[in-house]
Amino acid sequence: MQIREDLRNIAIIAHVDHGKTTLVDQLLKYSGTFRENEQVDERAMDSNDLEKERGITILAKNTAINYKDTRINILDTPGHADFGGEVERIMKMVDGVLLVVDAYEGCMPQTRFVLKKALEQKLTPVVVLNKIDRPNARPTEVIDEVLDLFIELGADDEQLEFPVVYASALNGTSSNEPDEQEETMEPIFSTILDNIPAPEDNSEDPLQFQVTLLDYNEYLGRVGIGRIFRGSIKVGQQVALMKKDGSVKTFRVTKLFGFIGLKRIEIKEAKAGDIIAIAGLEDINVGETVCPIDHQEAMPIPRIDEPTLQMTFVVNNSPFAGKEGKYITSRRIEERLLTQLETDVSLRVDPTSSPDAWIVSGRGELHLSILVENMRREGYELQLSKPQVIIKEIDGVRCEPIERVQVDVPDDHTGAVMESLGSRKGEMIDMVNQGNGQVRMEFKVPSRGLIGYSTEFMTQTRGYGIINHTFDGYAPVVSGQVGGRRQGVLVALEAGKASTYGIMGLEDRGIIFVDPGTEVYAGMIVGEHNRDNDLTVNITKEKHLTNVRSATKDQTATIRKTRKLTLEEAIEYLDDDEYCEVTPESIRLRKKILNKNEREKAGKRKTV
Repeated sequence: MQIREDLRNIAIIAHVDHGKTTLVDQLLKYSGTFRENEQVDERAMDSNDLEKERGITILAKNTAINYKDTRINILDTPGHADFGGEVERIMKMVDGVLLVVDAYEGCMPQTRFVLKKALEQKLTPVVVLNKIDRPNARPTEVIDEVLDLFIELGADDEQLEFPVVYASALNGTSSNEPDEQEETMEPIFSTILDNIPAPEDNSEDPLQFQVTLLDYNEYLGRVGIGRIFRGSIKVGQQVALMKKDGSVKTFRVTKLFGFIGLKRIEIKEAKAGDIIAIAGLEDINVGETVCPIDHQEAMPIPRIDEPTLQMTFVVNNSPFAGKEGKYITSRRIEERLLTQLETDVSLRVDPTSSPDAWIVSGRGELHLSILVENMRREGYELQLSKPQVIIKEIDGVRCEPIERVQVDVPDDHTGAVMESLGSRKGEMIDMVNQGNGQVRMEFKVPSRGLIGYSTEFMTQTRGYGIINHTFDGYAPVVSGQVGGRRQGVLVALEAGKASTYGIMGLEDRGIIFVDPGTEVYAGMIVGEHNRDNDLTVNITKEKHLTNVRSATKDQTATIRKTRKLTLEEAIEYLDDDEYCEVTPESIRLRKKILNKNEREKAGKRKTV
């Protein structure tokens, strides 16, 4: 069997914020891919605005580096389990993985998630212990943790013999020993070349290219990115596209692109093992196979994890509808959702009995909130219902998604966290005292118990706690109430502007969400009640002016700081009878029934 010694295909996998994207930056710089005078941003691979703002990778991306006569294709993958669909497809394109682990934090929930995917594909691992320069780094213990995780996930003997490189991506240093760091990435490159298998060179066989990622270009239309598993391809060649539904389309390859650094370069041909982009067919989709017209053989479509959470997206029908957004009609919203389906394989969009509402299912709250955030930035207005977990029937038993939750908290907060997760039907599976006053606990909790939990967790731990969770699997539905909001809300009685006087009169009733001067409408949620029932309030109330001079007239009215909810917090906060109204400029909470009397009647009918 011939192999392509001049090529390596690897994916970089890790938990969120363990330094994948920063490490790719350093590999690009050290390899001489950039010109000396080229201006390169930090975390250059995180190219869209949301990725830059949040410091997370949302979309998988590819780059290539030339190092010592070898082309190394590198795929940077997301660490969040919500973007697991991206990770899963990438594993099909590569022969090995660089597992990046924080030298202090060690193995985290998403480390387990991404490593499990890699081991299932029988990929060759290289472990990079990053952030070795941290004062509290503990390399020996972390390597033991990584080994335990490999064993637990069923790694074979070859995979257990993984090489380890110690690095500080931020400082651009690495070495094969934990206490000797040098300003070079040479040890990582050498380890990749020595350990990651080179792809097979079967370029004389009939072509097989599978689309793994999609891109869009206004001049070229849809562009399919993937790996050539067999054979070769040239510009101008007539090929067949094996569609998911079994149909076959023929098309001519108009352009081929390879990758080097952060750029796409036009190429004339490519062969087995290469990762390339193909333009020429407008309805090419993820998982479909390109092959010769006279040798049609489809590759298996990658299995993608099913969605676990769903929300109803509704056309905005609030009194403020159309004031801030460009796209507000059901036709526009539906078109946008269907466009998202073309590139997001983990998303589902189902129609409802109403033409103005759709059930959108995704891998988690972050997955869905990123979609909503992108839509509002593009000028869309819409309303969202409370997220619901997706219940499945497995072997005749109703099952719900379960999350593996890891919390790091100061030891004086452990009791409160254990009690609150216990009330949400959480089951503790591990507890380790890490010294320096920190405790790490691991739980299995029903996904519905975690909806809205992060705010409560941060309050309980006074902001010192860290919580991470990842999808673990399905288990029989736990009976009884799980999670949910305990507090009622303050609901505006009438339309107008929130006044300082009105807000001051309500401050002892709860926490206010709106500033003075904010436009409100009847039925809009303006605060959280400090009791468990809803209260309709007059937040627009103005002080009556009289000609009697007040003894305290020179005192300035001061109000407490209002609480501003982010999009994720607003979605988590929702109750069954509420919507989150999202526009390019505002995020508002409202009752589904705006009229106070009708709302009370509906509430009475519900309790009967």
